[in-house]
Amino acid sequence: MSDFYDARNYDPHEGLGYLIGNVRRALLEALDRELEPHGLTATQAIVIFQLAIGDASHAAEFCRVLRYDPGAMTRLLDRLEKKDFVRRVRSTHNRRTVRVELTPAGRAAVPRIGTAAIGVFNRFLRGFSKAEARLLLSFLKRLHANAT
Repeated sequence: MSDFYDARNYDPHEGLGYLIGNVRRALLEALDRELEPHGLTATQAIVIFQLAIGDASHAAEFCRVLRYDPGAMTRLLDRLEKKDFVRRVRSTHNRRTVRVELTPAGRAAVPRIGTAAIGVFNRFLRGFSKAEARLLLSFLKRLHANAT
């Protein structure tokens, strides 16, 4: 395939990054609203969910997933710890290493986070057939594969 974009036809408002960024922002805002009654933000929920599924367990890993700087991540973890959703545990092998773990309250929040996310995702997919939704997901996976 030849290049899709070129200098003659490129409209920044139709650019891939612009559109994906807007959808991501809208998803996070919708998830924020959905999780507000549970005392969580979308970003906090992502950290809890990442812990629950085993995709991350250290602040540096969360920084990579969320594109957060270490200071902002420390503050986010402080808030989650204050709300008793997570706890920090210093490694017995290396005192400089601190692992983040879910507390019982954090584990109890995981189903609520999942339910909220499913509701938001389904609202965003309203009007899509199941085949169209599967196709969209396959396209997003291909975009991600092309990025690596």
